[in-house]
Amino acid sequence: MTAEPALRVEGLRHRYGDELVLDLSAWQVARDSSCVVLGASGSGKSTLLHILAGLTQASEGRIVVAGEDIGRLAAGERDRFRARRIGFVPQRLHLIGAISVADNLRLARRFAGLPPAEPRIAALLERLGIAALAARRPDSLSQGQAQRAAIARALVNEPALLLADEPTAALDEANAEAVIGLLLGAAQEHYATLLVATHDRRGADRFTQTLELPSTAGPEARP
Repeated sequence: MTAEPALRVEGLRHRYGDELVLDLSAWQVARDSSCVVLGASGSGKSTLLHILAGLTQASEGRIVVAGEDIGRLAAGERDRFRARRIGFVPQRLHLIGAISVADNLRLARRFAGLPPAEPRIAALLERLGIAALAARRPDSLSQGQAQRAAIARALVNEPALLLADEPTAALDEANAEAVIGLLLGAAQEHYATLLVATHDRRGADRFTQTLELPSTAGPEARP
């Protein structure tokens, strides 16, 4: 029996007004694999990630994530599913600056209705090299440290799907390579399928699958 893919898309189209910004007839990504979505600004990369995360309702089509048709879920059900099964690292990291790094992870657990998991939080921060920063607030971190904290938050609920939007934007060659390696390694270690949307082709050959979106020159979903 063939395993259910991590995600499957059928007849996906999305419009902003009369503008078609995304048109994807059929696409799927296998479990425990990695995919890079390439495209210029306006090609629909961020829109696609927001639809897969259940943050945006597609104009048309069927989106199945971890066996769940998310288009059939009511808004509250979709929020709960996203909290438990999807990890999202947005381009703007949206860490809560008023609380510590560890508390950002604890809050992600609480939002998902999951019990505290102090050993998991400690292990994630250790694995990502920021255990010493657990009590620090995100606004005191460097960009690289904050990005690692956001990856830890995205993984804390053991998601089936890890999404990252433009994670190497504005990074130099060495740091871009390090971030891609970090995402690939973290996803593999935690048995999550990784999907990265980017205009940056550096490191694209490290992914098991590539999806290239043609430019539509339409507006993108805002992270």
